[in-house]
Amino acid sequence: MKHVLIPTDFSENAQNAVKYALEYFKDIPVVFYLLHVSLATNKSLEKQVEGIFDNSNEKIWVINSPTIKLQEQIKTCETLTRNPNHEFFSIHLNNPLIESIRSVVVEKEIDFILMGTKGTSNMENLGIGSNTCEVITKVKCPVLVIPQHAKYTGINNVAFPTDYNCIYKNKVVSNIFETLKLHNAALRILHIKSRQRPLSIHQTDNKNFLQDSLRETPHSFHFLENSHIETEIQNFVETFQIDMIALVAKNLNLIQRLLFNPKDNWVNYPAQIPFLIVHE
Repeated sequence: MKHVLIPTDFSENAQNAVKYALEYFKDIPVVFYLLHVSLATNKSLEKQVEGIFDNSNEKIWVINSPTIKLQEQIKTCETLTRNPNHEFFSIHLNNPLIESIRSVVVEKEIDFILMGTKGTSNMENLGIGSNTCEVITKVKCPVLVIPQHAKYTGINNVAFPTDYNCIYKNKVVSNIFETLKLHNAALRILHIKSRQRPLSIHQTDNKNFLQDSLRETPHSFHFLENSHIETEIQNFVETFQIDMIALVAKNLNLIQRLLFNPKDNWVNYPAQIPFLIVHE
């Protein structure tokens, strides 16, 4: 049984991530933990109530605490899921976000963190939130980043952009393979080349390791030679009908460029395609 952590701030992005998670893991037993983090302040009561008006125009104060919202979210999940082997639990902590997530990952033996984001779009001048960035870089657990406009329609092709400079340890490979196996998906390895030159011995060894590991998995190797990486990734996503992009957390430069700061206005994959970030 998998243990999945979903941090939530009750926003539309977080709600979309929950719906995506229920579909993504629809065929296997999963324990879902919905986590809300809020730092306690002297004005905590002020944040727990909301003013509404009844038909007589009288103002009524109703409790709107995170605990109640979490309970409502749990009920929604239990209604939406189609898998009787899905279980849901809520957690509310008053600690910093990263500290809270790290503690839950250890205590609940979390296999995946699933986070919703607003995605990116230069036309709307949006950017993936700093919370998601912090979790990706500071928490040693696979993270599924679900953009605001991502809708689950199946995972058939997973893109894996790489420069072959990272040593692919078994943990990285096993996390990606687990995703492929769960959805019977194929892996499309995309070599990003900045110059026209052959692979180094180090890069060749890493590519050979991947090739050997993929013997029984549908896969294909591709490469691109273009300084406009974001544009090429967009073309690759469309050409090969990519449903997810996998990246190694250690490759921060590539993550920053592809996931957080795409430079071309027409590039929309970060707003629609989920990212799987795996750690060594």
